[in-house]
Amino acid sequence: MLPLLSACDWFKTREPEPGIGAPVTWSTLPGWSEDRLIDAWPAVLAQCPRMQRRDAQWQRLCAIAEQIDPDNEADVRSFLTTYFQPHEILGKGGKKDGLITGYYQPLLRGSRTASETYRYPIYKRPESLLKVSLDSLYPELKGKRVRGRIDGNRVVPFYSRAEIDHETSPLKGHELLWLDDPYASFFLQIQGSGKVQLDDGTLVGVNYADQNGHPYVSIGKKLIEWGELERDEVSLFTIRQWLEAHPQRAQALLNTNPSYVFFTLRRDPGENPRGSLNVPLTDLRSVAIDRKVIPLGSLLWLDTTLPDGQPLRRLMLAQDTGGAINGPVRADIFFGTGKRAEQLAGNMKQPGRVFILLPKQVADQE
Repeated sequence: MLPLLSACDWFKTREPEPGIGAPVTWSTLPGWSEDRLIDAWPAVLAQCPRMQRRDAQWQRLCAIAEQIDPDNEADVRSFLTTYFQPHEILGKGGKKDGLITGYYQPLLRGSRTASETYRYPIYKRPESLLKVSLDSLYPELKGKRVRGRIDGNRVVPFYSRAEIDHETSPLKGHELLWLDDPYASFFLQIQGSGKVQLDDGTLVGVNYADQNGHPYVSIGKKLIEWGELERDEVSLFTIRQWLEAHPQRAQALLNTNPSYVFFTLRRDPGENPRGSLNVPLTDLRSVAIDRKVIPLGSLLWLDTTLPDGQPLRRLMLAQDTGGAINGPVRADIFFGTGKRAEQLAGNMKQPGRVFILLPKQVADQE
């Protein structure tokens, strides 16, 4: 009898699995009635061509969405409540709050040629970088970026940051542009895209092209481990200040993050960068997520605050991914370009909740 009671008790107290939880009502979404949904509507329509090719359900949804008056708030709201079902996303142990951060598009100074002023390279994707697809044999590798290079008759890991940024870099000759700031390349890799004002007056955009396959390691966490910063002190700005104040130790810190990002020139420098869904990101409406939990292109409801405590509750679109964005209740908001975007993204480290809006046919199959 006692084992039976223990089993019953276990079933009663079993924690929910992390990920997409049970359906909830629209009234559960904090601030649902207050957001201007029409502000997000152009981003929804912009991703339709991609989503239609990925998912038959989106063919039907996009056909209906394209008939809606984009300036009619009531019609947009009705479309969402008619064809979608909200579900809360839960973390480990059923935890509802997760970490919400931000990123932006920096404006840098650079040149197409190296000089005394412009001597810090950003690299294009090397031809020797291999994409290794082994998930059919090793399912645990599915969704992971496995990269390598040929060394004799072996495939070995691609070069790490310490190797690439060394004075005898194996990637010499693969420079895309040269920058005037020793740390600009590192922070550009964190953001994933940027604009570069060249010394000839040209403005160019650079986008993520690929990554070396090494895991992302937070140098902010390293500074905490080293006793250099307190946890609540860490931000983009305090990390940069530390690097500038400790030039002799700076490269050693950067090398603790072996991940390295390569870039390509953007066709239209005036366009916002394209995320992993390959559509232009929308300021304060696009987020990067962990695609192992949230499918790219999903509509999300975000409940968080800005660094100054102002509530941020709005419809978002999962249009990007990032090496540091891991786990269920995790989102990285694209803030746009400029000083305000930099300030918001650099200080954004807020708790928040994430809900996913599933097309009702999918929701009915849960």
